Amino acid sequence: MPHNIVFSPIAEELAAIAREIADKHVRPAAAKYDKAQEYNYEAAKAVAQAGLFKTFIPKEYGGHGAGILALARVTEELAKADSGFGVAFAVNALGSFPILVGGTEAQKQHWLPQIARGEKFVAFCLSEKYAGSDASGLAVTAVEDGDDYIISGEKKWTTNGGVADIYSVFCVTDPTSKSRRISAIVVEKGTPGFTVKKVENKMGIRCVPVVETHFDKVRVPKKNLIGEKPGMGFKHAMMTLDLARPGVAAQAVGAAQGALDLANVYSNRRVQFGAPISSHQMVQKMMADMGMKTEAARWLVYAAAAAADAQAGNVSKMAAMAKCFATDVAMEVATDAVQVFGGYGFMEDYPIAKYFRDAKILQIYEGTNQIQRMVIARSLIKDCAELDHLKPFIPTEVQQTYRADLAPIGKS
Repeated sequence: MPHNIVFSPIAEELAAIAREIADKHVRPAAAKYDKAQEYNYEAAKAVAQAGLFKTFIPKEYGGHGAGILALARVTEELAKADSGFGVAFAVNALGSFPILVGGTEAQKQHWLPQIARGEKFVAFCLSEKYAGSDASGLAVTAVEDGDDYIISGEKKWTTNGGVADIYSVFCVTDPTSKSRRISAIVVEKGTPGFTVKKVENKMGIRCVPVVETHFDKVRVPKKNLIGEKPGMGFKHAMMTLDLARPGVAAQAVGAAQGALDLANVYSNRRVQFGAPISSHQMVQKMMADMGMKTEAARWLVYAAAAAADAQAGNVSKMAAMAKCFATDVAMEVATDAVQVFGGYGFMEDYPIAKYFRDAKILQIYEGTNQIQRMVIARSLIKDCAELDHLKPFIPTEVQQTYRADLAPIGKS
């Protein structure tokens, strides 16, 4: 089903602001924060002061209410300068979405304005050591104790962990249930028993922390249960990912465009055989493919974001398509960009090496691309029910058996 892709004035304004921040605060410091594996607080402060965290927060909670398409545009511009900072921004939307899609009015009024103002950063705690793609296999528990829940266990790969002030934590509240086993609970930084342990030493996106978050009998009030109704966590997680995946896809588009731009500049500067390598047909073929695929990914991402804004029935399929295709493109474009740079592309003092390292995680987090393809295929199988009008146009073969005791094969 096609969706109208309409860029609101506020979306374009926010994208322009993001581009300016990227040029001033993100790109110049990208190598420094990548090498040091430190968070770019200066850029985050600029983002907050410019009101970009308001992009994905509804107006009634202090945001711009600009929607997922605007979020994609902002993320794309930031990621074009530094894919790591792109996720450092977008992960705040990921952590906020469980509250947005499932929270009570009181919960939204309490937490969302703080996020919109950039006063509080957010993280999303779903994955565990033995529960990655299988989000239903969680082991962290939350046990009722009077007016509180006591959370016990550990989470793996918490992006923004340590930096974040608010954590959307998915726990097992009813181990006997299959459909209502999991709930989402907000845990705030500083709660006794809640600690950040291992800080991962990553291949890429090194300017944003990815950590293990530990919950040693962490006591939180029941009012922190998202929706104040247990057993809704898995539903909230899947709804969240449908909204967040266009953001990851937009990060991929930004990363691909950033790599393509660097390869374009370098190929026109680098002279071999007496001419810029951009004049050589083999390089032109690579550049053309990189450009086509980046542009195709961009508009698929916009279509998925528009579907999310329209609350379309096919948003899960569209989000999976955008995430899968765009992140595959980002990896391919980054790889080819390194090739355009040749031996210099392999050197860390050239910026393209970072784009290559940053690209790989895009195919893995927020649902591996293998899982995305399963989501897409299952959706296509369901769509087949609406294609009965095509059946008469496909011949049905009948194989004769020439036996009286056996009917012809394929004959109904």
